[in-house]
Formats: sequence, structure tokens, C-alpha cells
Amino acid sequence: MALIEFKNVYFQYANSEKFAVEDISLSISEGEFVLITGPSGCGKTTICRAMNGLVPHFHKGKMKGEVIVDGLKTTEHEVSKLATKVGLVFQNPENQLVALNVEREIAFGPENLGLPPEEIRKRVEDAISLVGIEKIRHRAPYEISGGQQQLVALASVISLNPKVLVLDEPTAHLDPKAARMVLKIVKKLNNELGTTIVLVEHRLDLSIQYATRMILMDKGKIVLDGSPRDILTTDITASIGVGEPKVVQLFKALQKHGVRLPVPLTPEEAGNYLKEMIKQHDNNL
Repeated sequence: MALIEFKNVYFQYANSEKFAVEDISLSISEGEFVLITGPSGCGKTTICRAMNGLVPHFHKGKMKGEVIVDGLKTTEHEVSKLATKVGLVFQNPENQLVALNVEREIAFGPENLGLPPEEIRKRVEDAISLVGIEKIRHRAPYEISGGQQQLVALASVISLNPKVLVLDEPTAHLDPKAARMVLKIVKKLNNELGTTIVLVEHRLDLSIQYATRMILMDKGKIVLDGSPRDILTTDITASIGVGEPKVVQLFKALQKHGVRLPVPLTPEEAGNYLKEMIKQHDNNL
């Protein structure tokens, strides 16, 4: 059984004249790392909100179809219940940091679940260790960098022990170094804990290497769903206004000039392809 399932889902926000998403049917299995991308306004954030019940419980509007998370229909359960299944990290961490220091921030969620103090302390320590923020545990969220704030937001969601971690453009306000740090930790959670990851991103140069599956959206609909390499081999991504990784653009340009190589997803892959090509060339001399 799928961990997350969308069945012919439509949603129209209360103040909008058109559907934000249309006829979305989608299944996500446990342990997947799914990257969702597409141009602005294509419905990515609505998909995220629907996974933990913010749509339609908090963001009101007209909804058709079903979203089922770990066997629970989101329309039939409160957001607080669904938060233990799906944790959501927003693109601006300041929007979800409310406590006076990092430790209290991470403890906030488990405290609201009414967990015993011993369990709360354990969850806080585990989250701090997993994310690697021991040095800032006693500092106030407003005193730390944007990248550190995003790690604190991530730790506060992890402390709820969700099966699914949904991140809505978590690197949008971060420099490349901080963005890589956040994405590496997210991948670590996927690899070591088996946490299912749903990552919404437009910075494909940084994020594409971590995903096992890619979903391309446009105008509220799913356009393509498959492996990142298969999707980026097509010209559809660029045609709808999604920025392809620079290394993909380079190799597509080489292919047009007769250089037949697999499309790489990272500069490291590209380097290995070129080394192998040079090696084969030298052997043929």
C-alpha cells in the first residue's frame, strides 16, 4: 500500500477563480526521495499542503478527490493528527520558529502531543544530533544564520517522528553552501532512517542528485513522473520554464554536435564520463 496517495484531486482556493491543482493522481511509497519541480504557480505548494491536511482544513476552498496518508483520509482527520505522519518544512524558517531558544523550539511539537518529559528529552537530543546543531542548542532562533534556522526548523519537525518529510523550497533563501548542507542532511534522513522525502525545489543544480524520482508539474497538472535522468533527457523541462542543471545543458549541447554521452546529473558524473571518453580515445590511437 502507498504511504501517500492522491486520487483524482482537484483544489480551488476560496479567493481564486481557477483550480490550483487538477486531476492529480499520485502514489508515493515508503522510503522514496521524490523531487517535485515546475514553474511558479504550477501547484507544487498546494500538493505539499494537501499532504498534511493544511489543504483543505486551514487553506479553505473547493476540493474534489481524496488524499490518503498512511491509511488516513486527510479530510477526515485534523492537522494535528496528520502532523505525526507528515512533517512540513516551509521555505522561510522564520515562519515556523516560535520559541526563545533552539532546544525549546525542538521540544515544542512533542510537548503539544502530550508526551512524557523523558520522551520529549530523548526526541530533542536525537533531533539535535541528527541535524548536527549541538553548538547552537542554547541560542535564540533570531541570533543564528538562515541556514541554521532552516536546520532548526528541520529538527523541530523531525522531533515529531513523521514517516514523511515534506520540504517546500527549503533552500529558497539560502546561499549555495547552506543549501547543500540542508539537502545533505535531508538525504541522510532518507538513507539512515528510511524517512520518505518529498522535496519541492527549483534549484535543480543542487537538488537533483539526491532524488530517486522526479515529478514535473505545469498549470496544476503532473506533466512527467519518472527518474530524474529520464525526465531531464527530454526537452520538456526547459520548454515549460524550469531551469535545467548547467551540466545537463552542456551535455545536451554536445549531443547536438554529435558527441553521444549519457546525460549526467552532477559535475562529478560529467567528469567521469569525459575521463572515460578520453581513455577510450587514447586506447584507440
